[in-house]
Amino acid sequence: MTLDEGRRVRLATEIRLFDPVAVADDRSSEPAAAFTGSLSLAAGTEGTVERAVEHHQQSGAVREYVRLKSLLDDFGRDMPAESKGRLEEQVRSLEPEWIAHERRGPVTTVRVRFDNGFILDEVPDSLFVPLTSG
Repeated sequence: MTLDEGRRVRLATEIRLFDPVAVADDRSSEPAAAFTGSLSLAAGTEGTVERAVEHHQQSGAVREYVRLKSLLDDFGRDMPAESKGRLEEQVRSLEPEWIAHERRGPVTTVRVRFDNGFILDEVPDSLFVPLTSG
């Protein structure tokens, strides 16, 4: 499911965010105290998609498959039989990685501004359920 900018959404699951915070005491020469704070956003929190970005992530094996397959398709007919056979074997060995990549498809991340003012950015769109209009 791809979410478009401007789409109203609902958070599908509770999310808990953690971040270390250093607090300095100006009255002391002691080093700043470090705390870890957390923020939870409840499932069902509604907001609006401000940005959606589709990422086409490729592993090294997928890039190598594309490169070798292109080489085979473009020049295979003119290659010596032994070289062509080695290239075909390399392509076959990388094919499972390519098939898995095709099944996964692109990953879409979104920036959502919740009605309470909080913003959640660069998270998978799968964390949200689109609201129906009406």
